[in-house]
Amino acid sequence: MVARLRETYLKKEPMDRRAQTYDAIRKLLAVLDDPFTRFLEPSRLAALRRGTAGSVTGVGLEITYDGGSGKDVVVLTPAPGGPAEKAGARAGDVIVTVDGTAVKGLSLYDVSDLLQGEADSQVEVVLHAPGAPSNTRTLQLTRQKVTINPITFTTCSNVAAAALPPGAAKQQLGYVRLATFNSNTTAAAQQAFTELSKQGVAGLVLDIRNNGGGLFPAGVNVARMLVDRGDLVLIADSQGIRDIYSADGNSIDSATPLVVLVNRGTASASEVLAGALKDSKRGLIAGERTFGKGLIQTVVDLSDGSGVAVTVARYQTPAGVDINKIGVSPDVQLDPEVLPTDLEGVCRVLGSDAAPRLFG
Repeated sequence: MVARLRETYLKKEPMDRRAQTYDAIRKLLAVLDDPFTRFLEPSRLAALRRGTAGSVTGVGLEITYDGGSGKDVVVLTPAPGGPAEKAGARAGDVIVTVDGTAVKGLSLYDVSDLLQGEADSQVEVVLHAPGAPSNTRTLQLTRQKVTINPITFTTCSNVAAAALPPGAAKQQLGYVRLATFNSNTTAAAQQAFTELSKQGVAGLVLDIRNNGGGLFPAGVNVARMLVDRGDLVLIADSQGIRDIYSADGNSIDSATPLVVLVNRGTASASEVLAGALKDSKRGLIAGERTFGKGLIQTVVDLSDGSGVAVTVARYQTPAGVDINKIGVSPDVQLDPEVLPTDLEGVCRVLGSDAAPRLFG
């Protein structure tokens, strides 16, 4: 029946030219009422794949919808060190206009097109904090190639007692900043956790604040480095649980006390990681409730280089919690900005009287 309806619909649409065919596909997808199921022209599909490879030219904003019916476009996460972050853009900010064009109701890829452009070109972005539409801010940004190094890490010495795990024999914490899940994340995470494990640090701080996700398999790989056994994430669709990803028994460090820093810019694959570590009792989650983007898209390649991104399932934590629109709740409430994200800055705070209590 569905196939017959689809065939009848497509017969009514003119498809003599490529542009008409693209419009027919968009109309067919629109009836699904899912903003994340969308058609990708060849240039947009190529841009998507460049992003997961580690770099893109623009202002360094990952965007999504706010989840409400109004289709406000919001900042999921600003890329660390990117033009937008330097200018003060924050996770959760609502984008109003880009170069004078109102973005409410536009597709995410239309907004991305407005934000991206030639290196060194200028773009004006007007935004406001969530819940404060009358208090707009205007950012004058210079586009640049934003390359995201997925992992940075260091050992912080002389850490204040408040920030250490109870009964710690050393005053050292290993700090790992995980900024995104791209094609380089797995190898970089292996190096970081292996080196810190050899040093025998008293505890690990895994920072996934403002990590908007990326490649799902990389998130599972990182979880397997820290969890030795048990389920990590459940994949569910309308028929129920259809797949389960579990630990493989080859973890790098499944014992060192661990705290995971999250905020509302923690989304998608990074929420999968946080949920796995929380439900397995491997580590404490500290910060604020995460964003709540738990939908899974797969990209179907078409013959001319275009593609269709289709929502096929949802993430659930090992305990069966649906991440979408709910997020992962923290075990320890913590001001998400109490620690900086640069290596020198985080060690400085952890060694000071202002060090937060991380391990409960």
